[in-house]
Formats: sequence, structure tokens, C-alpha cells
Amino acid sequence: MRFTDLFLRRPVLATVVNLIILVLGLRALFGLPVSQYPQTQNAVVTIATSYYGADAQTVAGFITQPLEAAIAQAQGIDYLSSNSLMGASVITATLRLNYDASRALTEINTQVNSVRNQLPPQAQQPVLSVQMGQTVDAMYMGFYSETLPTSNVTDFLLREIKPTLDSVEGVQTAELLGARNFALRAWLDQNRMAANGVTAADVSAALAANNYLTSAGATKGQAVTVDLTAGTDLHSVEEFKRLVVKQTGLGLVHLEDVADVTLGSDNYDFNVAFDGQKSVFIGIKVAPNANVLEVAERVRKAFPALQAKLPAGLTGKIVYDSTEYITSAIHEVAKTLLEALVIVTAVIFLFLGRARAVIIPLVTLPLSLVGTFLVMLMLGYSINLLTLLALVLAIGLVVDDAIIVVENVERHQRLGKSAREAAFLAARELAGPILAMTVVLVAVYIPIGFQGGLTGALFTEFAFTLAGAVTLSGIVALTLSPVMCAHFLKQEHASAGFMARVERGLERLHDRYRRALSSALETHGVMIVMGFLFLGVTVFLFMTSMRELAPQEDQGIVLYSMIGPANVTADEMQRNAQA
Repeated sequence: MRFTDLFLRRPVLATVVNLIILVLGLRALFGLPVSQYPQTQNAVVTIATSYYGADAQTVAGFITQPLEAAIAQAQGIDYLSSNSLMGASVITATLRLNYDASRALTEINTQVNSVRNQLPPQAQQPVLSVQMGQTVDAMYMGFYSETLPTSNVTDFLLREIKPTLDSVEGVQTAELLGARNFALRAWLDQNRMAANGVTAADVSAALAANNYLTSAGATKGQAVTVDLTAGTDLHSVEEFKRLVVKQTGLGLVHLEDVADVTLGSDNYDFNVAFDGQKSVFIGIKVAPNANVLEVAERVRKAFPALQAKLPAGLTGKIVYDSTEYITSAIHEVAKTLLEALVIVTAVIFLFLGRARAVIIPLVTLPLSLVGTFLVMLMLGYSINLLTLLALVLAIGLVVDDAIIVVENVERHQRLGKSAREAAFLAARELAGPILAMTVVLVAVYIPIGFQGGLTGALFTEFAFTLAGAVTLSGIVALTLSPVMCAHFLKQEHASAGFMARVERGLERLHDRYRRALSSALETHGVMIVMGFLFLGVTVFLFMTSMRELAPQEDQGIVLYSMIGPANVTADEMQRNAQA
């Protein structure tokens, strides 16, 4: 008994096998994550070092250069970039595509520690952080106020808004941009310092000695234990003002005698604006394995409740949502998929000519496509533009097997066989060719998935999705299509009306093609020359055509970078940007 005979003799088995493919495929469809492109591990390790009081040149020479030389020895780094600022050094190590970020972080940390003793003693311990994926967050929220200072806005967002957003399922972190945390600022006056004989080192030493946290222990009685609190830290601007900086022969010198003490912000070098107003943004980073569309939807549902919590005078808006473009792009591809289904259906009906014959390819088409989602789930893929593109291209491939089965069954019916006998004969004859055609197509597409670099990372899912669809179409064609032919195809009768005219037109087209083919075979030399000519033109066009990884697309966002003179202030840069 041949393989195809097994299913023809047991149609229930064929139905159950294909129903399993359909049900598991539908289950996988609703469980697959959705993203714009296939997931790639594109990690960036940032090394930030603070050296308070040092200018940019000192930071570059004593902090950035030694660290860069050491970090460059770590494995997995694609390239390094650095930025030396007043009192701070920031080094960015971009890792090679899909390199293990945890391993790279460990190696970079080891290299940083190896040169720690070469850094100035006053420099702080370098802080390492790793960021996965794109630098642009999935969503940005803008919060601004015409009455509240930015520090108050930041404080409220940190206490009330950020924890709620961090708790949303699928959110990796909600980061604040343009935040200005409360900080006590002592603006030293050099004239008053000189008059009182005080230096900046005296002020720093007094602050360190009189403002710190410590544990005073506990005292134990016969029945209870009481924790002791040491009031070693300062809590108000007035306490800082009355802090004794130095004792001279003229008396005590307080901090307010040599500086203007105010409650300000910890950073004035970073500004964020929305509609021309100073704002604080919250960027939503999505967890690597989360569905960005579902996460964005959860955030949008939670946002009205967050707006209701905002105090008077504070306004919040969602200023950027990347999922709007992702959704529209996926909808466009899905629309193309449906259009292709309709066109293929029309073409099949036009050439097969009978509704019963059309049903068989139309059943195998969605069955193969839906079953492909199971393959995608097993391989850990997502529904993205490239996997959907693979399904669009697969439409024209997966119907071929079913169509040739139908055509061969009809051929045997015209020779006088019954539908069941014709199905047995046609399936036996086509089992080998269908298997060979499936293997050839899989062999063509699979190598695309083994390319290296960014191209390979993007098109691996495309290649294996397409190969999976072709494989399933072969399985369906050998199991379900012959069974459907045996039960649905009846003896062919003469066509009439519209289909008769279509058949006559196809016969005329066939006759013209046969005459053209005969002429070509008689002048085979000319045909060979024309073949090489077309090949040369193709190679020329391929070599001279413009090349790019992906076509240009409008995502509704503009990124603008402006580099100013050295030591320029943030306010000056903002004025230049607005000019």
C-alpha cells in the first residue's frame, strides 16, 4: 500500500491529520508575539564615570583614554565611542550583532577593574549598564506645567507615575528623560570666600563631615528594644545655611556666609521640550520577549487613570507611539495577503473552470498558511513584516501542489475513470514529483536563513517561514487533496456560457504558444543569442542598481543631531536649535 493510498482508504485519518494542523496553527497564531522586524540582540554597554570638578580635557586624558584602552581588549565589541564632559566620562561599547550581552558585560567589567588603580583617587567607581534593542523607546509620554518647576514635576512622576508604568505587564522599564531631581545647591562666591579665608576644599570637607547617614544601634530594656536614630544628616535649606564651614579668629563661618544656598536640581545640562515648553518625558521600554502591540495597548488603557492623578497645572500626553506605524505596516501586509488570496482564487477559477475543482486548492491554501504559524511558534519566531512577506510569497507556491493533483485527477476522469479511481492513480503518479518539488523549494530558501550579519538575522525568519509553508503544502497535497478530489470531483460535462468562451480563448492562446515555440526551436541559434543578451542586461542592471538594506519608510519621527562648540551650555544649544 502506497503512502497516498493510506489516506484515500481512510479519509477520516486524512481529515484528522489536517484538522490537527489547522487547530494547532490557529492556537499558535494567537500566541505569537507581534513586532515590526525579527528580534535581534543588539546590545550597547555604557560605562559612566564621574570626576567632580575636572574639566573635559582632564576627564579625557585621565579617565576616558585609560578606560577605552582597557575596554577595547574585551571580546564581542563592534566599535567604541566616548564623550568627555565637565566632571563626567561616558563610554559606549556597541556589541556585535547577537553577541551574548551578559558575557560582554562581565568581560568589560573585568577590564575596567584592571585599570581602576590608574584612575585619579577622586574619580568615582565606573558604573556599567547594558541596553538591549533600539535606542528609541516604543512610546514616549510628555509631562509639562506652566506653574510647577521641573523638579516638582520630576518628583511627582518618580513617586506616582513611574511605579505604575513599571508594573504594567511587558514593560521592561519606564525611564525619565529630562528629569531634574531635587538637590541642594551651594553656589560658592569667590569674593566672600576670600574675605572669610575659606576654600572650596573646606566647604567640601564640612559637608562630608556633617551630612551623612549612620546607624546608632539600639538600646535594650527589660521588656523592649528601642532603635536609636542619629541625626547626622541635614534635612532643610536652613540647616545647610547654618552649617559651620570653618572657625577663624573672627568667629564661625557658616555656609551661607560664603555661598548662596538654594533647593534646586541635580542637573541643568539636559533639557526636554514639548510644544516649546520644558517637559519631562517618560520612555517605555518593552521587554525583549513581550508583544509590543499588547504592551502599548496596556499602557494606553492605564494612561487615563494616570492623567486623573496629575495635580492641577500638570498636563500629560502620549507624544509618540511607535506601534501606530507597526500596526499600519502590518495591516498593509495583511491587506496584501487578502488581496493575493482573492486574485489567486480568481485565477484558479478562471483556469480550472469548475467551482468544485476550485474548492480543493482554496482549502489547502489557508490550511498551509495557518499551519505555518505552528512552525513559527516552534522556532520561536514572531509575526512581523518579513514573516508576513514570506506568507504573501508562499500563496503562489502552496496552491501549485493542489492544482496539479486536481488537474491530474480530471485527466484520468476524461479517460473514463471514476473519481475514486482517478484520485488513486493521480496521487500515486504525483507523490514523487510533489515530494521532489517540495524538497527543491525548501533547498532554495533554507540557505537564506544561514547568512551571517544583520542580513542573516533579519531574513532567517523569512526563509524558514517560507520553507515551512512549502513543506506543509506538500503534506496537505499528499494527504487531503486526493481525498477531496475523490469525493468532490464529478464527471466533467461540456462547458457552456462564460466558461465555454474562456476555454475557447485558452485554446487559442495554447495554439499561438505552440506556433511560437515551434518557430523558436527552428531558430535556436537566435534564441541562444537572445538568452545571453538578456543575461548580460540582467547582470548589468544588477551591478549598476542602487543598494540598501531596506527601502525608505516614513515612521512619523524626525531625529536631528547638532554638535555645538566645546564647553557650550545646554541653554545656548537650545537657543541655537530653536533659531
